Order: sequence, then structure tokens, then C-alpha cells
Amino acid sequence: MSYLYDFNIDTAEELTATLARNIQQRRLEKGLSREALSTMSGVPASTIAKFEQKHTIALTSYVALAKALGYSGDIKHLLAEPQYSTMEELETINRNKNRKRGRQ
Repeated sequence: MSYLYDFNIDTAEELTATLARNIQQRRLEKGLSREALSTMSGVPASTIAKFEQKHTIALTSYVALAKALGYSGDIKHLLAEPQYSTMEELETINRNKNRKRGRQ
């Protein structure tokens, strides 16, 4: 499916950098060291450091960090609702709501 317009200019790297900054900011606001967050989340402190500095992390580790910081609800709501930019796209979404597989 192609879109007529794409106003989203963020790259995947920019988005992961933003996620890393947000985790780091929430950690610092709570006065937590990487080691303390590691203990709370089960994610090694070295993984937390790598994420904050190089913006790479496994999804399960990211979820564990978000959960430890109190953001389980936000994670559950991520991608929970369909997004659309045209009426045609909305019609396609509504038509496909109960699909179990993509097209071949």
C-alpha cells in the first residue's frame, strides 16, 4: 500500500535516539543509577549504558526498562489503535479488522 503523502521525516535512528533519551531522562528524574534500574528491571547495566549511548536494545529489554519505570500502560497502548491518513485507508482498515494473515 502506498501513501499519497508522508509527512513523517523521522528516521528509525532518530526515533530510537529519542526513546533512549526518554528512558535516560525518566531514570534520572527518579534519581536512579543504571545499576539501580538494572536491579529493578533485570536488564544489565551495560545494556542500559549501551542503549543510552548507542541507541540499540532488544525489544524485551526496552519493555523491561519501561515497565520498571512505571510505563507498562504506555507500552500496552503503543500501536493499539489503527492510524490512517485517508478515507480509503480507513475503509481498508475496517474491512481487514478480523484478518489473521496478510496477503500473499
